[in-house]
Amino acid sequence: MTAVALRRALPTDAGAVADVWLRSFAAALPTVVRPRSDDEVRTYFREVVVLLRETWVAEAADRVVGVMVLDGELLSQLYLDPDWRGRGIGDRFVDLAKRRRPGGLSLWTFQVNRPAHGFYERHGFVAVEHTDGSGNEEREPDVRYVWQPGPAQSA
Repeated sequence: MTAVALRRALPTDAGAVADVWLRSFAAALPTVVRPRSDDEVRTYFREVVVLLRETWVAEAADRVVGVMVLDGELLSQLYLDPDWRGRGIGDRFVDLAKRRRPGGLSLWTFQVNRPAHGFYERHGFVAVEHTDGSGNEEREPDVRYVWQPGPAQSA
């Protein structure tokens, strides 16, 4: 099995990070209409996400296979290359996010992304709000999840 390392993203990772996001979004959310072109997504990752947010990558076999972005207490992105799902990388990213934000985290996911709901719920996140999607670019109904450390988790 190929070793996977988690590390902070470098500016030179932006293209690979955007590519992982694009592949993952297409595979996991085929019914969600993206408001940005592939080139706009790549520009956004290059000029905003990797430079201005706390961006982490999972690297295996000398290539980026996953991305996680923290923006304050918001876990704003967690995407894995479809070929690398089910290998524990997402679990490692969530554990890292909890260590980086021990006071708690929140995140949004689309209502149609049922596998994500189960994943986050297994990690102690609780759905606290459902929307009609009017507050996101995709205009897709979404769910806000929150994780708060409990007594056993804060030790």
